Amino acid sequence: MDQIGISSYPEERLAGLMQELGQPAFRARQLFRWLHEKQVCAFCEMTDLPKALLAVLEERFTIETLAVQRRQQSRDGTVKYLLRLPDGNCIETVWMRYSYGNTVCVSTQVGCRMGCRFCASTQGGRVRSLTAGEIAGEVYAAVCDMGERVSHIVLMGIGEPLDNFDNVMDFLSIISSPHGANIGMRNISLSTCGLVPMIEKLAERHLGLTLSVSLHAPTNEMRSAMMPVNDAYPVEQLMRACRAYQQTTGRRVSFEYSMVNGVNDSPETARRLAQLIRGMGAHVNLIPINPVDGSPYSASDAANIRRFQAMLTQLGVNATVRRRLGADISAACGQLRREGAGLPADSIDG
Repeated sequence: MDQIGISSYPEERLAGLMQELGQPAFRARQLFRWLHEKQVCAFCEMTDLPKALLAVLEERFTIETLAVQRRQQSRDGTVKYLLRLPDGNCIETVWMRYSYGNTVCVSTQVGCRMGCRFCASTQGGRVRSLTAGEIAGEVYAAVCDMGERVSHIVLMGIGEPLDNFDNVMDFLSIISSPHGANIGMRNISLSTCGLVPMIEKLAERHLGLTLSVSLHAPTNEMRSAMMPVNDAYPVEQLMRACRAYQQTTGRRVSFEYSMVNGVNDSPETARRLAQLIRGMGAHVNLIPINPVDGSPYSASDAANIRRFQAMLTQLGVNATVRRRLGADISAACGQLRREGAGLPADSIDG
């Protein structure tokens, strides 16, 4: 019998499991705390659970733990991990320091099938989605290595979070639980390339997290050239979903905008972007793209990015330039995983 990853069980599902095993209800909270507050890696460490229960858990379940395969540290304190999953696949996780606390950027899939042409994560396609326990395991592996507390999480690593909707929702339930890591939803950001039906589904949950949409262009022609997902969900449809999300949840949407030299960084493009999001009060995060081997795109120069930002500001748009962390290491998302080609084959793509 294949063992099941018990780290992926939200507390309410553990309660059902304890009932099935004939255990009192309080055992679910005990077990959840061991997994997600104390973050143990073995059932034998759960010293207040009955030995008979531990034997059953040992037989039927596994604790999803991730091993550090490779670690890079930037001069600015950013740490990038290549983490090995239990099946041998590898993903990336990033630890970032800000004035308000430590942030961990997690991956949600091994590879990605969205095909954005400026992104290293999508080269080679998607291998599989991560479980909720594996996503949580990224946070725990980083915390264990750094020995510090995490205050914020961004789901902006390898993969499209809304293409792994159910597992990501379980992860959010686990990581925000006061009986576990206790990271509040308002300290969590989820980034999507624009899967409109899933944005609508997410809105129904009223989670309180920050939705960050990878927009990158204000017109269909420009965006489709950069992001194939736009062919399925064009800009007009995406913006309707974003406005509906704001109205339903009361939470402001933010937009990520990668600045690509000669593609989406002209004054006319800035005017079109401002017109597109007018009235939303949305925040635009301008991102100097990292170089990616095999991509035809290069980053806009700093002066042009500042001009673009100034024009948006003049047009009434709240726009900031993302602080570029980890520039002296494999900074582009998915790049460290690709550089792992020198590792054993089963640690790259399974």
